[in-house]
Amino acid sequence: MTRLVKKAVLPVGGLGTRFLPATKALPKEMLPVANKPLIQYAFEEAMDAGIQEFIFITGRNKNIITNHFDCVYELEKVLDENEKHDALALTRDWVPEAGNIAFVRQQHPLGLGHAVWCARHFIKDEPFAVMLADEMFVSSKGNNILADMIDVYNRTGGNVIAVSDVEKKEVSRYGIVKPESDDGKIVKICDMVEKPSQEVAPSNIAVVGRYILQPDIFDELERTEKGSGGEIQLTDAMKALLPHHDFYGCRFNGKRFDCGSPLGFLKANVALGLMDENFGKEFAEYIKNLDITA
Repeated sequence: MTRLVKKAVLPVGGLGTRFLPATKALPKEMLPVANKPLIQYAFEEAMDAGIQEFIFITGRNKNIITNHFDCVYELEKVLDENEKHDALALTRDWVPEAGNIAFVRQQHPLGLGHAVWCARHFIKDEPFAVMLADEMFVSSKGNNILADMIDVYNRTGGNVIAVSDVEKKEVSRYGIVKPESDDGKIVKICDMVEKPSQEVAPSNIAVVGRYILQPDIFDELERTEKGSGGEIQLTDAMKALLPHHDFYGCRFNGKRFDCGSPLGFLKANVALGLMDENFGKEFAEYIKNLDITA
């Protein structure tokens, strides 16, 4: 019997170098898509999937993220006094009860694997989710990628990672998996490699920012040496677990946006803007008639 996935690790300590100069002072996770920061979309995705405890792995100049998940008494008081109930709800109603969120300093930006390792004492011996906030998954049908992954995990056990088919020219940007079997939805994984060249990539199936992992990963991360980019790579630790643990890839029936890059971020804003029930139609009309030569 598989153990329930109740905890999520959200690494937010990265430098955001792909989005400079915007991320010189502002964490990329706080960049807004429509009217919400990226980190809140990931957080709400986790809440909707049944996650109960959240561990944020932060770094220097990331206090704005901590503040976003705190109460703002002065603002709430003003909104309440002016009977701005909708704005008040947007400010506080999604914030969980005290004690469900922890913030851990990574101290040194040594990569995703190191960030996950920093959560070891909070996870202990439980399976857990890892969510990268700059990877956004959107579905007009309301599908939830983490909920889909938990459903796969409840059926298969082992470890489950989100995967997506990418263009061959893009494989060097991702961890790439080698499939043992592939039914279009679930991929049984027999090998993986971090950021391979096109010539040696075992497939074009990329790991994309959502993971459900067994706590055994911490022992491997303890032993993992610096890899691609001089960082401790989570993919390298997962690869070391493959001979002893099952790994499955879960494809998402929706759209994925790499919001860590300016182009992906712009695409996400357009998509979410068009889907918005309050201003989507007006936004669509604006885009339709947009003339940048005027």
